[in-house]
Amino acid sequence: MSIRFDPRELLEGYDLERLTIAAVASHSALDVFDGAKDEGFPTLAICQRGREKPYLRFRRVVDEAIVLDRFSQVALPENVELLRRRNALLVPNRSFAVYVGYDVIEERFRVPIYGNRYLLRYEERTGEKNYYKLLDEAGVRRPRTFESPDDIDRPVIVKMPHARKRVERGFFIAADRDGFWRTFRRLVRDGVVREEDLAQASIEELVVGAHFNVNYFHSIARGEVELLSIDRRIQTNLDGLLRMPADAQLEVLKYVDVEYVEIGHEPATIRESMLSKLFEIGDAFVEAAKRVEPPGVIGPFTLQLMVTPDLDVVVFDVALRIGGGTNAYMGVGSQYSKLYFGRPISMGRRIAMEIRECLEKGCLEEVVT
Repeated sequence: MSIRFDPRELLEGYDLERLTIAAVASHSALDVFDGAKDEGFPTLAICQRGREKPYLRFRRVVDEAIVLDRFSQVALPENVELLRRRNALLVPNRSFAVYVGYDVIEERFRVPIYGNRYLLRYEERTGEKNYYKLLDEAGVRRPRTFESPDDIDRPVIVKMPHARKRVERGFFIAADRDGFWRTFRRLVRDGVVREEDLAQASIEELVVGAHFNVNYFHSIARGEVELLSIDRRIQTNLDGLLRMPADAQLEVLKYVDVEYVEIGHEPATIRESMLSKLFEIGDAFVEAAKRVEPPGVIGPFTLQLMVTPDLDVVVFDVALRIGGGTNAYMGVGSQYSKLYFGRPISMGRRIAMEIRECLEKGCLEEVVT
């Protein structure tokens, strides 16, 4: 077991009255920066050359931007020291995890991170640490998985790395075992997935229902799990195909492979009678994460789920940091947050509020790893 960072040592030498909120400038960083500014914190954007323009143009929310050749360079000793001189507290997003890498984040990145850095790798479906383990520990229903394509006995969705867009996943659906091999070979031929990545594939039963991304916040300062917002994904080129008449879809699908690349999100609500179930699974997930990877979930997390015609909830994906869909509420605030605070707030602002409250209560060490 690797040696873990001590939050007190990470914060040693910091001027907490000049704490700066930092994030890798991608994914949901603008939401983080906007919320930080609303709570009076200075902000620092860690940019990659060629992708820095939005963070230089939205000047109200970014006080300082550093531009690196690659995001991964943020972990170089000179950049770590730069962040520490700025009293930077980093809010992780998916881009931070993907481009910097779990091993580096856990063992070499000596900057205080808001949240549990050791939970980030549990977003994967393979390896010893994965989100199936968390869901099973929580007793939350998830899709059945198949070890081998030859075990498939029902419709499945296959999730594996995209051949060209390595930070994306190459999803495809198959009705049965033979359908799996036909589709897989065609996608390999078309360059969508790679044959050598099959070992990394997750094969899950296909659960048909209404999909929701449910965005929670585990507040350490207040000791409760909050349900702040719900959104849904917009995916290319699936979104474009679904806008076509059925006969046109069938024709186009002769020439186009469906890709589930996430490109945006839209707000959603769920009927009120389902909210009790959502609180139950959120609470159970938080308690399970404490047991599996202490100190467990700190701050934002997302459970992506299906609601079946029988109104069962099946969680098919997990985000253990600020989710991409929360930026649908940036600036205007999310629908359920108003029920807590009397005004709608974004997830970015909720994070900043928690940091502010922990500074005042002296519990910052409890929300940093």
